[in-house]
Amino acid sequence: MEFLIFGSIAFIIIFVVIYRQNSGQNVYKYVANQAGTLYEKYAPYSFKTVREKVKELGQEYTPRQYAIQVTVFAVASFIISYLYFYNLIISVIYSLASLTLIPYLTYLRCKRIYSEFIFEQIQVYTTNVIMEFATTQSFVKAVEGVYESGVLEDPVKSDVKMMIDMAYQNGTIDQSLEYMNNKYDYYIVRNMHQLFLQITNEGAKDSAGSLENMSLDIDMLVENVYRDRIDRATYHKKFLQFGIVLYLMVMLVQFLLGVDSYIQMLDNPLVQLLLHGIVIINTFFLLSGEKYYNENVGAE
Repeated sequence: MEFLIFGSIAFIIIFVVIYRQNSGQNVYKYVANQAGTLYEKYAPYSFKTVREKVKELGQEYTPRQYAIQVTVFAVASFIISYLYFYNLIISVIYSLASLTLIPYLTYLRCKRIYSEFIFEQIQVYTTNVIMEFATTQSFVKAVEGVYESGVLEDPVKSDVKMMIDMAYQNGTIDQSLEYMNNKYDYYIVRNMHQLFLQITNEGAKDSAGSLENMSLDIDMLVENVYRDRIDRATYHKKFLQFGIVLYLMVMLVQFLLGVDSYIQMLDNPLVQLLLHGIVIINTFFLLSGEKYYNENVGAE
């Protein structure tokens, strides 16, 4: 209780100081601006790029959706922790701690959306280059045709332009293909580039047949990836349900022992330590599942 009182007093003092220093400005806006400044200064550049693309795709959460997410996390963690410890202070601490997970979950979600977008762009790039080559019989001209057609979006579009410039600058496509292979390490990209390198440098008697087989391989891979996404989504729902059941197993323990007996057990520090460990392990288990669901989407 003393901790809660001192914490409240400290919060009030900080609020008053901020308000007096920014009397002509809305305090909420001031705090939000300061948080944004810190984010821009310290957030990883890669995540900034990913999140900007997610916003551009129109898949970023709205403020209302974020508010709902914060409310659900805070309320759910408060209720669950209270069922474990029957202590308001501990429940408040767990409730606040759960909110720190939201940025990480946002990071994972943005990475998944960005990964799906990049894979779709790679599919467009490889498929259209093969079709263009059937007309131009030149890899560079085929890539130029895809670039100028407007079917690609950044960052893939910019990298394709870089690839074209490198080909003209070096007089060969070797460095261009290596650049693209390293930037987008996909099986379909490397195989297609290897085939075009062979056609360009050595010639091929049946290049049309080889490219047709390559196109079929791409279609099959894309079908498998989209099927995997559906399976992942199904797994994700079941996994979350299972994770919630794990948290609520404490209710079964209380049912078997009786609530009064359970509360008496909480006086033992070792029991409390064990319960904290259960909560942390369950949380780590759920985060690991979220990480698996959101990462490596589109990988072969």
